[in-house]
Amino acid sequence: MSKEFVDQHIQSSKVLIFSKSTCSCSKKARATLESIGLKPEAVKWVEIDKREDCAEIQDYLESLTGARSVPRVFINGKFFGGGDATVAAANSGELVELLQEVGAL
Repeated sequence: MSKEFVDQHIQSSKVLIFSKSTCSCSKKARATLESIGLKPEAVKWVEIDKREDCAEIQDYLESLTGARSVPRVFINGKFFGGGDATVAAANSGELVELLQEVGAL
């Protein structure tokens, strides 16, 4: 069930972030992404700590991305990075370019 849930969201979202509501890195990534001005319909946040299958989702995210930590950011169906990578890419301008390419801005 968790695998299907994750896969469905990855495939159906231009920008998808798996996060936890109390995680400081997730909050930093959210603030960074929100400051860029994403189209509301292009972004989906999944707060996994509010789900009973949180641990299973993290296990599956680890198999996909190499880490269980959050946030896990996917852009156009591909893993982009975690919180630090998202902030660094925003600071360098790389993130804005990528989001423009996929039509998320």
